[in-house]
Amino acid sequence: MALSAEKDSFAFSDFLTWETDERMEIIHGEVFMMAAPGTSHQLISGEIFRQLANFLDGKNCRAIAAPFAVRLFEKDGDAPKDVDTVVEPDISVICDRNKLDKHGCKGAPDLIAEVLSPSTQRHDQLVKLNLYQRAGVKEYWIADPENKTVRVMLLTSDGIFQIHEVYQREDVAKVNVLDGCFLELGRVFSE
Repeated sequence: MALSAEKDSFAFSDFLTWETDERMEIIHGEVFMMAAPGTSHQLISGEIFRQLANFLDGKNCRAIAAPFAVRLFEKDGDAPKDVDTVVEPDISVICDRNKLDKHGCKGAPDLIAEVLSPSTQRHDQLVKLNLYQRAGVKEYWIADPENKTVRVMLLTSDGIFQIHEVYQREDVAKVNVLDGCFLELGRVFSE
């Protein structure tokens, strides 16, 4: 899909009209193309999602895997043309069902997990980390397939992400925003 050369800023209203299989995000009006994830990325993301979804079965919170549009800064009354940031985290956990609509999530999920890929490392660890922090995501997981680790960051009362724990492949990782939820990283990094 070709983006209009005449347009220098995009919004959620544009996002809704794009008919393409390509994955894209809009950050502050700028479009970012997303490369197709590799096999390792998908296996890791899928296992994190599976464990979260199994834990949440029958509970109020929902785990949702990409592609899934998250409008981090959208507020009630915002028109799609006014929303200039739409991201697609690998996994989102949303406990406030009022944030879910037919297009995705309006506002910050409670937890976001991203799996690093060679093409997304900088984006996930800098750009998206800062966006998620500003939006008020309570817990951010960065899974690193190369080192077989999960870095868990929690939002402090000052609105800053602080590294809470770095888990290794042999660990059982605690999901801090979900009481009683633990993920077996040996299954996540089984390859």
